[in-house]
Amino acid sequence: MTYRVGVDIGGSFTDFAFLDEETGEIRSLKVFSRPDDPGAEVTRGIARAGELYGITPADISYFTHGTTVGINTVIQRKGLKLALFTTEGFRDVLELERLKIPDMYNLLSKRPEPLITRDMVWGIPGRLNAQGEETAPLDETALRAAARAARDAGAEGVVIGFLHSWRNPAHEDTAARIVADETGLPVFASSGTWPIIREYERTITAVIGAYVQPRVAHYLTRLQAALKAVGVTPEPRLTKSNGGLMTAEEGKSRCVDMILSGTASGVIGAAYVAGMSGIDNCLSLDIGGTSADVAVISDGKPAFGTGEQIGEFRIFIPSVSVSSIGEGGGSIAWVDRQGVLRVGPESAGSTPGPACYGKGGERPTITDAFVTLGLVGHSGLGYDTVTVDADRARAAIAPLAEATGQGVEETAEAIIEIAVSSMFAGVSGLISRFGIDPRDFSLLAFGGAGPMLACFLARELHMREVVVPTTPGVLSALGGLIADMKNDFVQTIYADLEPALLPDLADRMRAMQAQALEWLHKEQGHTGTHVLQYSAEMRYRGQSFEIETPLSPDMLEDDGSALAAAFHAEHTRLYGHADPSAAIQIVTLRLVVSGPTGKPVLPDLPETDAIAQPIRHISIRMDGARREIGLYRRADLMPSHRFDGPAVVLQDDSTTVVPPGFAVRVDRFANLRITEGE
Repeated sequence: MTYRVGVDIGGSFTDFAFLDEETGEIRSLKVFSRPDDPGAEVTRGIARAGELYGITPADISYFTHGTTVGINTVIQRKGLKLALFTTEGFRDVLELERLKIPDMYNLLSKRPEPLITRDMVWGIPGRLNAQGEETAPLDETALRAAARAARDAGAEGVVIGFLHSWRNPAHEDTAARIVADETGLPVFASSGTWPIIREYERTITAVIGAYVQPRVAHYLTRLQAALKAVGVTPEPRLTKSNGGLMTAEEGKSRCVDMILSGTASGVIGAAYVAGMSGIDNCLSLDIGGTSADVAVISDGKPAFGTGEQIGEFRIFIPSVSVSSIGEGGGSIAWVDRQGVLRVGPESAGSTPGPACYGKGGERPTITDAFVTLGLVGHSGLGYDTVTVDADRARAAIAPLAEATGQGVEETAEAIIEIAVSSMFAGVSGLISRFGIDPRDFSLLAFGGAGPMLACFLARELHMREVVVPTTPGVLSALGGLIADMKNDFVQTIYADLEPALLPDLADRMRAMQAQALEWLHKEQGHTGTHVLQYSAEMRYRGQSFEIETPLSPDMLEDDGSALAAAFHAEHTRLYGHADPSAAIQIVTLRLVVSGPTGKPVLPDLPETDAIAQPIRHISIRMDGARREIGLYRRADLMPSHRFDGPAVVLQDDSTTVVPPGFAVRVDRFANLRITEGE
C-alpha cells in the first residue's frame, strides 16, 4: 500500500493529508508548527502518521509541500541585504513605484520603505530603447566600480533591472556576468526572473525573488535532508503561487514562483471540492491561526491574476488570486489607548498560542473567545494535539472586559463581532473588484478556524449557503496533494495586431510550446498526459491595462481576425461593450502547461433522509443570550441527515459553529450544507 502525502505549514499547525493510491481514501492529522526549527514539524508529522495509521516512510510514494517561508521572509524583512543596479537616471524606481498611496481612502497612508534602500542603488550608464536597440553602450568600467562599491557596502546579492530588458536582455546578461566575476555575489537579472513589460513591476518581482532566495533555498535543503534521514525517498515537490507544482531543486533557484505557495494550496483544494460537489460559484474562506483569506471560484476553477499582495508589496507573477480579509483564530484581542477593543493583526502563533492551549500564552485570541462562550473545547483540538483549558481563556479575556466595562462573555462576543466586521469589509472590497453578487455564491469554509466563523460572515453578507467539506482543517494540505505539475511561460510582444505580425506570433508560440514540454517531461519528470492553455494580453491602443484573452494556435494562422474577435468578445464580457473598429495591441503571449496528477475519490454515499441526533446538549452564549444547544459529532453525520441551529459540530481537525436560524443538511459527498432560514 502506497500513499501520496500533502503537507501545509501554517502559523499554528502543520497539516498532513495522506491519499491511499489504491482506494482513494484520505487520512489526515495535525502537529504544531515549529517556526523555531522549520522542517521539524514535517518529520514529526510523518512519525505521527506511523503511530496513528501505520503509515511508514517507505509507504510514501509522492510528497508535496506548501510553505510560507518566502512570504514570511518578506513580511518580517529578514531577507538578503541587496544592491540594485538600474539604468542611469532611474535610481528611484522602488521609491516611486506607481505613485499610488496604499489606501486611497486614507490621505495619511504611506508607501512602505523599499526592500533595498536608496543608498544601495546604483545607476549604470548604458541604454536600450523600447525596440531593444542600443542607443548607448553599457559602461563596463562604471559597472565594475559599482559592483565593488556594493560589495564593500555589505551587499549580499545584486539585482539588475535595466530599462527595456524585456525586449532585449543583452545589457542585463552582460552586467550579470561582470558583477558575478567582480564580486562573487549571487546576481539576479530582472529579465531572467520574469521578463514582463513595465519597469517597476519587473524590478520589484526580481527584488522579492532575490530577497527570499537564500532562506528558501536553505529551508528546502534542510527539508530534503530531513526527509531522506527518515526514509522518505521521493523527491519533494512544492506548491507554486499559480496553483501548480515544481521540484524542490527548482524551487531553490525559482523562489519567486513559490511566494504564495501555502495560500494557493488551499484554494486549489477548495476548487476541487466545489467542482466535485457541483457548486458552481463560491468564495473559499481559509482561516488558520494568523489570517483569513478569500478567493473567488467559478465553475470549479479559481480566479488567477498578477499583482498579488506579498506583505507590503505586490509581486507580478501569475498566481491564484487570494485576498487577505482579516484575522485568524490565533489573532490577539487588545484595547487601544482610547479604550477601544481591537483584534489583530498580531497573532499568538503556535508558540505560545492562544491562552486556552495552556502553552504559556496569556493574551486573549479569537479562539479564546469561542472557548469562553462554550462553543469550542468539548473535545481535543487538532487531533487531540491540544486540550482546551476554558479557565485560562476566561482569565485572558477578563482584563479586556474590565478595561471596556463589559462582562467576560460580552467581551468574548464583541471580539468575534469585531473579527467578522473586519472580514465583512475585506470581502466587500473583493466583491467590488470581481463584480460579483454574494447572494449568488456559496461560502466554502476551511482551515482550523474557518468553520467556526463562516456562518457569522455569511449571515452579514446574505450569502446563499455555507459549505464545510469533510476535512476542513487540512484542506490546504489536500490541495497541495492534488495540484497538477504546472508552469507559466511568457513572451512580451508589445505590437499592433496586424496580418504581418501573425507568422512571428506563431513562431513564438511554437517555441514556447517546445520549452513548456521540455520543462514538464524532462525537467520535472512527468510521464503522464499534458494540457496546454494559450492566451494573449491585449488592449485597444491607448488603453493603460490589458485583458487576458484565451486563444488557440489556429487563431494565428489567418489574418488576425479570429484573434481580434476573441478580444472584442472578452472586452464585451467584462465591460459590456467593444469597439471593433479600434486598433488592437498585443502586449504579451502566455502559455500555461500542466500535467495532471492523481486525485482522491470523494465519498458518494447513499442518502438516509433522517434527523441527526446530538451526542448531548451544551450550555453556550450566542447572539447575546444563554442557550442550550445540540452538540454533534461529524463522524456520525451521514448524507441527508438534517438538524437545525444553533448547534456545534465536532471533528478532529476543526469545529463548526451554527448560529440560530440556520439549518444543516449533509449532502451525498458528506459536505455540510448550511443555509439561513427566511
